[in-house]
Amino acid sequence: MALTLSPLIFGCEGISLTASERAFFSDSQPFGFILFARNLEHPAQVQAICADLRAAVGWHAPIMIDQEGGRVSRMGAPHWYEFLPALEHAAQANSERLFWLRGRLIAENLYSSGIDANCAPLGDIAGPDTHEVLQNRCYGSDKESVIIHARALEAGMRHGGVASVLKHIPGHGRASLDSHLALPLVAAHHADLRTTDFDVFRRLNDIGMGMTAHLVFQDIDPIAPATHSKPMIDVIRNEIGFDGLLMTDDISMNALQGHLAERAQKAWAVGCDLVLHCNGNLQDMCSLASVAPQPTAQTLRRIAQVIANQPKPVPVDIQQLKEEFDALMNE
Repeated sequence: MALTLSPLIFGCEGISLTASERAFFSDSQPFGFILFARNLEHPAQVQAICADLRAAVGWHAPIMIDQEGGRVSRMGAPHWYEFLPALEHAAQANSERLFWLRGRLIAENLYSSGIDANCAPLGDIAGPDTHEVLQNRCYGSDKESVIIHARALEAGMRHGGVASVLKHIPGHGRASLDSHLALPLVAAHHADLRTTDFDVFRRLNDIGMGMTAHLVFQDIDPIAPATHSKPMIDVIRNEIGFDGLLMTDDISMNALQGHLAERAQKAWAVGCDLVLHCNGNLQDMCSLASVAPQPTAQTLRRIAQVIANQPKPVPVDIQQLKEEFDALMNE
């Protein structure tokens, strides 16, 4: 099975698969899928599309989502829990417990709907210049708070059967631009980054999957964003010590230059394991599939580790946990 996989993660267009999508996924065999609000109506429908995606590739492929809570929430009321932005939780008393409960409640919604991986936690440190697209999504404005809260959220999600994708490696907090729209430049010295932003990810480096940041760290590679930079991937792998399955942030974001296929090929060439494509455009996905290499031995090893380490949910009284969460929020 692993030998046939393409090093890609794809989205889809709507609330059910078209015949063309089903045939394409069967042929291209992406490692996994990602869902967005356009794909989600109610729990039974989400369960159905997850089942159809897995049927198309013929195995229990990972299906992920960006369900951070707060502004980045693909699933919302009335069917699923909603949360304040993470930075507001970080300021609460009992914040570590709140983040564990937040993770466990998010996982309950995801796992029961067929989704088994979440693009969280965030290891980015909120600073005075952090762009507003990220600022209140962060788990704190100091290194130790971010580490504690990221650990707690990851543990809560794992308790609920959902694997984590750690983002945005090696740290997006110093970016003053939105990488969806433009390429942020970080001027901080490598020595300073090593003891702050990078150290967060070093201390979280045992999380099985991670996502790159589309930004330039000028003191290390003055030209290429981390997703396309061999020196930055070396920092991620060697200095930070992240040996998990490394995917790009969305390859379509405007921080990156070149045609879509070129962007993907650059990411694979410098050492990213997987390329993430989110918008569900079939023509774009065909273009990426046509240039996808065979996964390297290292990538296949990391994929095998992710599959082997997929968590199983621990039964709980979820209503009791929700009541505890609400009580802590009202203290």
